Amino acid sequence: MIRAIVLLSGGMDSLVTAAYAVSECDEVCFLHFNYGQRTEKRELSCFKALVNYYQPIQAKVIDYGWLSEIGGSALTDRTIPLQERTISSSKVPVTYVPFRNATFLCSAVAWAEVIKATRIYIGAVEEDSSGYPDCREVFFQAFNKVIATGTKGEIPIAIITPVLHNSKAEIVQLGIKLQAPFELSWSCYTDNDVACGICESCILRKKAFAQAGFEDPLPYRN
Repeated sequence: MIRAIVLLSGGMDSLVTAAYAVSECDEVCFLHFNYGQRTEKRELSCFKALVNYYQPIQAKVIDYGWLSEIGGSALTDRTIPLQERTISSSKVPVTYVPFRNATFLCSAVAWAEVIKATRIYIGAVEEDSSGYPDCREVFFQAFNKVIATGTKGEIPIAIITPVLHNSKAEIVQLGIKLQAPFELSWSCYTDNDVACGICESCILRKKAFAQAGFEDPLPYRN
């Protein structure tokens, strides 16, 4: 039996990752983090809707408010402006939350040890993403070594990144194949009600659906 934990933000990439995990695992558990992000309310709403849709055996929401307390990201610190960044830019964007994926994975690994889950799914994207350093394959390879050396070793626990080397358009296509409910996901960095359509994440999402040849079920302000 394969039991897995899925890190589920409510975004497009994590939704498709969840759909993928559901398709190949016997049991799944969903894990969500509130960390003071600008769209925390909407992301939590999406998570709850996806829990209702997929019916995992367990679902947890963890308060990571300390990430907003330390700041350093435009997602958690409203004094840092959200810039309309050029997608091709090689610089790490202002929306990078310092070491966020590592801290999230730590919680997931701890839970995995308790419930005997052998897989942790995360919807990180390296190929066609935002340039975050903690979304690279080398990072996850290193973290798998941390798990192997820092846990009891009673069960093998591995990080699974099914969309890591997919383009955003390919992720949309995979989601359509897996019948992922894109209408229950949220990508906008700025708004909780109607997606702005001009932030980096909205631009990536709109471009992905256009290139994949499917209509995005979400409306946009712009």
